[in-house]
Amino acid sequence: MADGDRLTLSLSSGGDVVIKLRPDLAPGHVQRITDLANSGFYDGVLFHRVIPGFMAQGGDPTGTGTSGSDKPNLKAEFSREPHVRGTASMARAQSPNSANSQFFICFDDARFLDKQYTVWGKVISGMENVDKIKKGEPVQNPDKIVKATIGA
Repeated sequence: MADGDRLTLSLSSGGDVVIKLRPDLAPGHVQRITDLANSGFYDGVLFHRVIPGFMAQGGDPTGTGTSGSDKPNLKAEFSREPHVRGTASMARAQSPNSANSQFFICFDDARFLDKQYTVWGKVISGMENVDKIKKGEPVQNPDKIVKATIGA
C-alpha cells in the first residue's frame, strides 16, 4: 500500500473528509478500512455516536454501535501517535483486540485514549465537514457516509 493513500468520506451533511492512511502505524487496520471501503461496506453507514468536543463515531452497519463487519476482529496495533483533533482511530469493545469496522474522528484532543486505541489515519482536509456532523448519543436523524473511496 502506497504511503500516499487516502480515504475520502463523502458526507450526507455536505462536503468530503480526506483522511491520510497510516499503514506505518497500523498496517492491519489500514488494510481492513481499505477492504471495507473498497467493498462499499461504509456507503450509507451512519455516525451513530457524536459527542461535542470529543469525537464522531461510525462504521456500524446497524447504526446502533453494537455491530461490525462479518470479518474477524483485529489485533490491537497501539502506537505513540497522539489522539488530537483530526485523528482517525478504531473504536473497540472492552477487549483491546476487538476492533472490527467502527472508527471515530476526534473533534478535539483526547490524549486519554493514547496507546489504548489504534490510530490509523489523520484528517488532511475537510475537518470543517467533520465539525458539521449532527451531535448526539444517540443522534436524532444522524448524518451518514454517502460514499467511502480509497485513492491517492
